[in-house]
Amino acid sequence: MTLFPPFLDDHSIRHRLRLQTLIRLRWLAVLGQSATVLIIAHGYGFDVPEFPSFTLIACSAYLNIFLSVRFPAAHRLPPLGATAILSFDVAQLSGLLFLTGGLANPFSVLLCVPVIISSASQPVRHTLGLGALSVAIVTVLVFYSLPLPWYPDSSFEVPYLLIAGTWIAIVSTTAFAAFYSFQVSAEANQLADALAATELVLQREQHLSALDGLAAAAAHELGTPLATIQIVAKEMEKALADDPRFTDDLMLLRSQSERCRDILKRLSTLSAEDEAHMVRLPLASLIEEVIAPHREFGIAIDVVHEKTGMREPVGRRNPGILFGLGNLIENAVDFAHERVTVTVSHGQDRLDIIIDDDGPGFAPDVLAQIGVPFMNRRNRLDHEKAGGLGLGLFIAKTLLERSGAQLAFSNKQPPQTGARVQVTWPREKMDLFGSGMPQENAAGTG
Repeated sequence: MTLFPPFLDDHSIRHRLRLQTLIRLRWLAVLGQSATVLIIAHGYGFDVPEFPSFTLIACSAYLNIFLSVRFPAAHRLPPLGATAILSFDVAQLSGLLFLTGGLANPFSVLLCVPVIISSASQPVRHTLGLGALSVAIVTVLVFYSLPLPWYPDSSFEVPYLLIAGTWIAIVSTTAFAAFYSFQVSAEANQLADALAATELVLQREQHLSALDGLAAAAAHELGTPLATIQIVAKEMEKALADDPRFTDDLMLLRSQSERCRDILKRLSTLSAEDEAHMVRLPLASLIEEVIAPHREFGIAIDVVHEKTGMREPVGRRNPGILFGLGNLIENAVDFAHERVTVTVSHGQDRLDIIIDDDGPGFAPDVLAQIGVPFMNRRNRLDHEKAGGLGLGLFIAKTLLERSGAQLAFSNKQPPQTGARVQVTWPREKMDLFGSGMPQENAAGTG
């Protein structure tokens, strides 16, 4: 029977603490505890029960040796195994504190360390159990412990009020630090999950955009063997033309090889024929491509192109921009009552896309958290409507910011209602031909 069974009760690798981390921390504790006992006993000459103290320290060292031999360095502990080891650490430190003055010992605050480690890496129920064990032990140490080591032939009595204050300090520090560590760890895990989802979405869009290139490459590679088949078929047709047994087969072989040639010809020209469409995308085409999938949901979508006298930007097709803007449009359509307005303007130095809807707008508390992954509602009063602003908006925001955009979220000024999202790029990020120029000077460009 193994001490650390390989089951995954908590279904997530993030709850499997690396064993080597705990081993290194325990070696540090062994060295610190040994040095402290030696300095107090022989440096200051205090009356310290050395043998029992070093016995407890030796137990920690033995556990480290056993775990290092029993498991590989990369082994990750399941939550139950990690909690068992951290519970041992609490018990071992409590034993040392019992021998050296209990809560009067200034090192008693270290009892909160295992709970903090657990809160950063283990499920909540395991951390709560370990915290309850620590509080119970701290409470016992208030009433039961050996005297604080002091100079020979004298004793140091710690006031009970100070002991009670130490108990409160340890318990409150444990609770506060554990909660803070849990929050930081949870937010980091959410961010990691959201970024992983962002990478998957971007990778999928990039794969779709690359299909035309793959088709052309396949056509090029298959062209040579197909040409050889056609030559051989022609030679066989000349040699066996007078033999009726092979006439039908030769005609079929010839016709099918010609059919394959036509198919490969279309594949090889696919990328070239669509290059301008696939690689270069005018701003108007970009907006229409983003909006088109959302026109069939009963919400009117108006597009307003502000006249600036500048040439329309022509950018490179970017799957991240298409997905990001599409997600913003989708959210606007989900929350709009009747209409969504997309306003597009471009000047010499910048390009702006503003998305307005006539819905309830952003709730004030939600507006401050937009872009945080897994925020699953946009308005508390409207949370039953589809299309919450959580992971999807985080992905959209991340992809657009990667393209060089800046996003601003706000509500319309009263008496109007609705949300507004403004996306702004420097023009050079969205225009293959550099800064803007007057429309009349842009003839032949793009």
